[in-house]
Amino acid sequence: MVIYTSFEGYNLASSAEMKNNHGSLISLDTGIATGYSLDNAQARGTLFIKPGTEVYAGMVVGQSSRDEDLELNPCKDKKLTNIRSKSSDEGIALIPPRVLTLEESLEYLGGDELLEVTPINYRIRKRYLDPNERRKHRQR
Repeated sequence: MVIYTSFEGYNLASSAEMKNNHGSLISLDTGIATGYSLDNAQARGTLFIKPGTEVYAGMVVGQSSRDEDLELNPCKDKKLTNIRSKSSDEGIALIPPRVLTLEESLEYLGGDELLEVTPINYRIRKRYLDPNERRKHRQR
């Protein structure tokens, strides 16, 4: 079997073709992600992080199931009380996170997102980390 290819040339892509329409799950707080908060977050989309991951405000922690961004707090702990009930002490069942390669991370990026490349991992973040700055620049 012989496979043959030929290169025809480069073409400019329109901005509509380059636009990546997806919603992101964005961290509102800085700290360590907890299983309790990620259990609530996985109902809203696909996660990119696991419990124990250090996150910061403006970091993308997952892909939203809708086309708009959703801000959430992945560092929220479960409030402890002296009263226990059978239904509140159920175990948390998390779906394993989607680990993005460099190519998948670059493909995922939207117009207002940046990719941080470190020797250990790849992190996607919003261009403006502050939620008020994001709202201000989105209205333009």
